[in-house]
Amino acid sequence: MSKVVLITGANRGIGLELSRHYAAQGCEVIAVCRESNDEIEALADQVLSGLDLTDAQATDVILQLLDVTLAENGKIDVLINNAGVFHHDSLQDMNLEGMRAQFEVNAITPLKITQALMPFLKEGSKVANITSRMGSIADNGSGGYYGYRASKAALNAFGKSLAIDLKPKGVSVAMVHPGFVQTRMVGFAGDISPQQAAAGIAQRISELNLDNSGGFWHSNGEALPW
Repeated sequence: MSKVVLITGANRGIGLELSRHYAAQGCEVIAVCRESNDEIEALADQVLSGLDLTDAQATDVILQLLDVTLAENGKIDVLINNAGVFHHDSLQDMNLEGMRAQFEVNAITPLKITQALMPFLKEGSKVANITSRMGSIADNGSGGYYGYRASKAALNAFGKSLAIDLKPKGVSVAMVHPGFVQTRMVGFAGDISPQQAAAGIAQRISELNLDNSGGFWHSNGEALPW
């Protein structure tokens, strides 16, 4: 039986390349996104589109659809919380609504999705939160980006607690920084391609287990400071 991988924000960038990677591995890919496109439709076994994950009803819709899709074994082997937003907040130009939106999408929504999918997370399942080293307090040497940094730090804190709370179920959790990736989010100004980032993230997920659950890693395998 093929492994089931559910990826949020799967229609472009890192999410699309992760979908491509796992589809090539023979996994059953469930893609969750706001807007579908031809690329993700061709890759994924199921596309759950038209969903605003910050909407309280979105998780209900996902659960209803998954009850049908996963009726056979009822398990998600890998959950990748990838959807995110980025705003450039400076001390001089601070948009509080934008900061709240980043907290909602980058931190609260992954926690909400993981909690909602608990019935499908069983022994051996893995959860990967796509975070950022900008969420590291120890690594912050340049300041700025208030909403993004804080929202990713919150995601890291949520992920660490999830690792502790899910361990008795046999579910492991990782926080993975993809690197500075050439995506639309950063105006395609990154250092590595989405394909390289996806390969590194998938490698970290393959190495994830209950012994190293709760860690914070770069996609290249480097352990990152909190």
